Amino acid sequence: MWKWEAKGQAKAVIVIIHSAYENHLRYAWQIEQWRTADFHVIMGDLPGHGKGTEIGEPHAVAFKEYEKSLKYSIRAALEHGLPVFIAAHGLGATIAMNFLSKYSHPIAGAVLTSPWLRLVKTPSKLPAALSGLHKFAPGVNIDHNLRIEDLTRNPEVIEQEKEDPYYNTHVTAGWYHELQNYMKQAALGIGKFPDIPLFLHIGEVDQVADKEVSKRWIRQQDLTEFSYKEWKQCRHDIFQEPEREDVFVSSHLFLQNVMRSLGYVVT
Repeated sequence: MWKWEAKGQAKAVIVIIHSAYENHLRYAWQIEQWRTADFHVIMGDLPGHGKGTEIGEPHAVAFKEYEKSLKYSIRAALEHGLPVFIAAHGLGATIAMNFLSKYSHPIAGAVLTSPWLRLVKTPSKLPAALSGLHKFAPGVNIDHNLRIEDLTRNPEVIEQEKEDPYYNTHVTAGWYHELQNYMKQAALGIGKFPDIPLFLHIGEVDQVADKEVSKRWIRQQDLTEFSYKEWKQCRHDIFQEPEREDVFVSSHLFLQNVMRSLGYVVT
């Protein structure tokens, strides 16, 4: 886990959770935006992701380990005595949804982008075949084959990240089976998501996750304050798209309004 200090007087802390297969380096732009907006940023690579892992090794970490990693990040954020927010993307958003539905933590609000509740882009092998594969060969290697071009249409990002050795879409059959159950758990609302301010961003042409399931999910929540935005022409990685400046501004304004409602003076 790493911490980046706010550039000015810190007014809040934001915990960022990345999606499957990637690492914190893909979030350099977003981290810098939050720091400039006077947020401390706390982020780590999910277990089995990023530097320190063997390149090309299939993901096989149990999902409870991802939740444990989030717990440690939130604990570190709360030490500052400031409002704590979560910004989570893709599988990271699903982890946040399930974690907050199970455990009580004083989170001031959340910004979720493109949660994985049902996948549109699946591994090349038929899902029907995969459903039984985990039983007799849980360690078999499967390539989810999510390309950077599936995530964003931003040519600058594609050029920067197409050679990233730590972007790895290989998983075991057992991991993929647990993923399916984990997404269903979030989509069906097993556990009650807390009534915290929530901003959900979705890409209009998301080629990875089913946006209709995310729409249905937020309609089913009993939230006092929420915002939903479907970004036209955007793909899966909302904060990597050409419109990311607008995505950040809208997210920041939302969190500023939350802090005002909590009694903080926001300038």
